[in-house]
Amino acid sequence: MDSLIVERKLESLRRCINRVEQKRPDSIATLETDPDIQDILVLNLSRAVQLCVDIAAHVLLDYETLPPNTMGETFDRLADLKLIEPELRDNLKRSVGFRNMAVHNYDVLDWRIVYAIATRQLEDFTRFAAAVTPLLNH
Repeated sequence: MDSLIVERKLESLRRCINRVEQKRPDSIATLETDPDIQDILVLNLSRAVQLCVDIAAHVLLDYETLPPNTMGETFDRLADLKLIEPELRDNLKRSVGFRNMAVHNYDVLDWRIVYAIATRQLEDFTRFAAAVTPLLNH
């Protein structure tokens, strides 16, 4: 694993998390009517998911494991190696589904789901970063 690359991706992940925290609205109604906030949240949440996948792929380079066939399997491999908890794995796999919807079907996003991720699931990205950071010292 190239620690410098992972450190840079972790910093980008922190910026995405901070941006969502700064811009998330107080209500779903506000989110549903403000296209600028919609764009900021969706872009940064999608980036956060992609960064987690990229970081996980770099971490897996240090382990003898089958390469993942999908983005979601990347988190399966980390959980199999006991590098992340099963609950976090499941949450991150669901976030891949959100990312795919955001990237490929932006026009049909459910703003209630975006709001829920921005307010209740954001900590999954922080937990992921906390789980990966100690691996940089090895």
